[in-house]
Amino acid sequence: MQQRQRRVLGVDPGLTRCGVGVVEGVPGRPCVMVDYTVIGSDPDADLADRLLHLDRNLAELIARHQPESVAVERVFSQHNVRTVMGTAQAAAVAVLAAARAGLPVRTYTPSEVKAAVTGSGQADKKQVTTMVTRLLRLDAPPRPADAADALALAICHIWRGGTRDRLSEAIRAAKGRQ
Repeated sequence: MQQRQRRVLGVDPGLTRCGVGVVEGVPGRPCVMVDYTVIGSDPDADLADRLLHLDRNLAELIARHQPESVAVERVFSQHNVRTVMGTAQAAAVAVLAAARAGLPVRTYTPSEVKAAVTGSGQADKKQVTTMVTRLLRLDAPPRPADAADALALAICHIWRGGTRDRLSEAIRAAKGRQ
């Protein structure tokens, strides 16, 4: 059975720098990079304005690229509570933007993403960027690292999340027929 190409928008959440990458592919095959960017916000701006800025930009990117699903890095515990709070807020905005567009959302831990693209859940940022560059056959590494991480999330989802998406679609379709 031939699997069809899937388009995924990956989000490496952050309030100051939120990486976004769009990738197309099928499990087990090389993926193709469609686009990547980093949505920035002024750390001195009001929190509500920063979150609204992120939401508007993500909504615009979803509308422009028409992904079939969204992959967001799952927030993990950090020593800096202020940093983890901002990351969690940005992740929630990404999940909400996807849900508002009617898209399925999957979250992945940093270790899951690293293992998917490098083969090791302990890989460092440089190794992830190197593998993303190779896997997508890019001429130069995506910069900054937030963009490379977002592309890695999208690749991870295509390779690991495709089955989950098909199951979710089947469940949604079955509920719609009831």
